[in-house]
Amino acid sequence: MSAHEAPPNPSVEPIAVSPAEAARLAGIGRTTIYAAISSGELSSLKLGKRRLIVVAALRAWLQAHEIAR
Repeated sequence: MSAHEAPPNPSVEPIAVSPAEAARLAGIGRTTIYAAISSGELSSLKLGKRRLIVVAALRAWLQAHEIAR
C-alpha cells in the first residue's frame, strides 16, 4: 500500500470498481463485462490508463437484464 492510499475499510462501498471487481461482484466473467463496455451497454470511465465502472451503472445494467417473473 502506498503512502497515498487509505487502508481498506470493508464498511465503505466504493463508488467505482475495476472491470475485474465488477465481474466478481456480479458473478460473471470479465469477458462479459468487457463485451458490455465495448457494445456501449455498460458505461465506464478511464482515468489515465485505468478503466473503472461506476457501481450504480453496474447495478442499472444488471437490472436491465433482469428477467420479469
